[in-house]
Order: sequence, then C-alpha cells, then structure tokens
Amino acid sequence: VWGRGVEYGEMKILISVEDISLEAQLNESDTTRAIAAALPIDGKAHRWGKEIYFEIPVDAEQAPDAREKVAVGDIGYWPPGKAFCIFFGPTPASTDGKPRAASPVNVFGHITGNPSVLDNVRDGAPVSVTSVD
Repeated sequence: VWGRGVEYGEMKILISVEDISLEAQLNESDTTRAIAAALPIDGKAHRWGKEIYFEIPVDAEQAPDAREKVAVGDIGYWPPGKAFCIFFGPTPASTDGKPRAASPVNVFGHITGNPSVLDNVRDGAPVSVTSVD
C-alpha cells in the first residue's frame, strides 16, 4: 500500500520520542534532500488525533504530488507550518478512519515498524530525528 509508485531510496532516519524509536525509509525528493540537510533535528511533539507533528528548520515548497490523504506510517512535511508529520491513524480531518492531513503534505517517507506505538506520546514530548548510517 505505501509507496504508491514512489521510489524509496537507501536513506533511513531514526525518529526518537520519549522511550520510542522508529526507523523510516525516505523517498528521493527535494523535500527529503532539504530535511536530510537539516539533520539532526530536535523538536517538541504536538498531537492532532493520531498524528504527531513538530516544527523543523526546513522551508520547502509544496510538492506537485502533495496530498491530504495519507497512509498509516507515512511521514510528511507540512509547508504552512514547516512541520514534520507522522501519521499513525485517524486525525480530526479524517472521514473514513484513515489518516488525513489538515492540508496537503509532501510525503517523503514511511515508518518501517509499527507506528501505533506512538499512540501514548504526550503533547510536548521531546522528539529527535537523526540519520541512520
């Protein structure tokens, strides 16, 4: 299901929040390159239903293939908020039990493990994103 024709490259990142660590595989895109150049990134988690997002020091344009409908485990960049978003279930914008962003996001990767472990993350929890060698 994930990927939908998107090529995923060799680059992986590690997302750590509280005592949870998840790896994600990244695609080949301008957004990925901008985020990779900013690593390591630290932030504070914000919850929006079953989405965690946090502001990052990246200013990327909305991609031509940006979308609101995303899959469980997708990670995206939300241009209006300069935010890194991790989708693991329905959000307040969902209409069918699947994740939906507030407005189009640039999907740049996908969690390789089970993202539902993020369900217990509290608002304001520290988040870090690093590259995996």
